[in-house]
Amino acid sequence: MMKERKLRREKQIILTARIVSMVFTPFYLPIIGLATLFLFSYLNLFPWSYKFSVLTMVYLFTILLPTLLIHLYRRYQGWNLIELGHRERRMVPYVISIVCYFTCVYVMERLHMPHFMGSIVVAALLVQIVCALINVWWKISTHTAAIGGVGGALFAFAEYFDFNPVWWLCVVFVVAGVLGTSRMILRQHSLGQVVGGFWVGFVCAAIAILFL
Repeated sequence: MMKERKLRREKQIILTARIVSMVFTPFYLPIIGLATLFLFSYLNLFPWSYKFSVLTMVYLFTILLPTLLIHLYRRYQGWNLIELGHRERRMVPYVISIVCYFTCVYVMERLHMPHFMGSIVVAALLVQIVCALINVWWKISTHTAAIGGVGGALFAFAEYFDFNPVWWLCVVFVVAGVLGTSRMILRQHSLGQVVGGFWVGFVCAAIAILFL
């Protein structure tokens, strides 16, 4: 009986970790950043139709398209999600996401969208590029890099718009802790890889928004 309870609890923990990993996909950084800008900055003056069209376009290029293409690539190779997570097999998904993000930045530039909108996607693109380069030598967590990017963007926009980001950053750190723990429970990353991913995302996003 005790063994069955332990096995059931382990299955529940693994299921929860999988759900957390699926909900906090590495591709959500641009959408969260833009939604935050539309709510808490001068960009909230834009009409809802314009904001919706921007969010839809960014969703297509940064979430739907890379997710679909990576899924098709994985199916073509006959790999499951765990097999795709091997370091040497992650480069093609990185290239796919980088191309999609770069295309989004290009389209936003062509449409002459405000700088702050484009800077969020540029920040996410920089995070992807740096993670891809690091992946050549060391497997790093793109999940925690994404949530780290949210923290870095919050820090940068706090400097621009002069607000106190402490409570928002506390939420980011809590989510990062839960997400990093989930990735380790699923045996996708070590502690060093999830912590390293967070700070890579944080620094890259902050630099991209403040200086690019």
